[in-house]
Amino acid sequence: MRLRSEQLSKHLSQSPALIYFVSGDEPLLMQESCDTIRKYFREQGFSERDVMHVESGFDWQQLLGSARSMSLFAERKLIELRLNNPKPGDAGSKALQEYVKDLNPDTALLISSSKIDAGTQKTKWFKAIEQHGAVIQLWPIDARQLPNWIKQRLQRHGLRADTDALRLIAEKVEGNLLAAAQEVDKLALMADNDVITAQAVSDAVADNSRYNLFALVDNCLAGQAKEALRALHGLQAEGGEPTVILWAFSREIRLLQDARFMLDQGQSLSHFFSKQRVFEKHKPLMQSALRRLSANDLFTMLQQCQKIDLSIKGMHQASVWDELDQLIMQLAGKPIEVL
Repeated sequence: MRLRSEQLSKHLSQSPALIYFVSGDEPLLMQESCDTIRKYFREQGFSERDVMHVESGFDWQQLLGSARSMSLFAERKLIELRLNNPKPGDAGSKALQEYVKDLNPDTALLISSSKIDAGTQKTKWFKAIEQHGAVIQLWPIDARQLPNWIKQRLQRHGLRADTDALRLIAEKVEGNLLAAAQEVDKLALMADNDVITAQAVSDAVADNSRYNLFALVDNCLAGQAKEALRALHGLQAEGGEPTVILWAFSREIRLLQDARFMLDQGQSLSHFFSKQRVFEKHKPLMQSALRRLSANDLFTMLQQCQKIDLSIKGMHQASVWDELDQLIMQLAGKPIEVL
């Protein structure tokens, strides 16, 4: 079956499955959907959790072996299969099809991956999961949908907001859902009553001395390497999560890569900006970066992102923060010696 994210909680309470496949490119939505599923199974006594990162060379027999074996200390198990690539290949396809043929009521499977394409949805392994479990595809919230998404988020806290307040929050976070969720949580803590006004938003989300992720990315796009490094080190000192920082950079670099391709094909950026719903304040920053970065530069940066991801997972021996420093220098277009 297929579910929308807003249907998930009701589905779990009424007719839960033993397999869930969550896919999408929005980290916050992915995290919250997976957390909802984890929480449900934890409450049902699935106290053991086996997490598998599917990278190149992954042995798919591990999945089948885990499904068939139980711990001495737990009667029920949740297996998490995190796909680095939403196309598992022949070995993965066979293993997943074999898995669904012999479901164990004491073992649940949660699969997560980036966005899947139309071709993947026609494969045998995907159809098998769809038939025996539940598929949740998460789509980005565009600029037009964001105010209503923020409104619904506020309602969870018992808060209402006027139109100007919703618009102001949306403008401040520039399409980033993680930032929007953080601002809503902040407003919920600061609210004097259940109605949020534009003035209350201005007071809560006004620029302050704290370093933030969006200023960091903007500084890089503008070529302001010193300011970007200062912001990164501020985030590090505040206990910022490298995974979230890497997500922000990877997302921006992929967007620049797509824009670079259009430019190299002799096409205008205006159509690209409209299609991708790039915010007005963000357009000149992207244009500034594109003036100095080639397609090869952007490809090299994506390779650096992959190295950082491996470092975060402990699969590459290097300092994550040092590698983020290097990525900043590349994106800002400044050699390290000039700083």
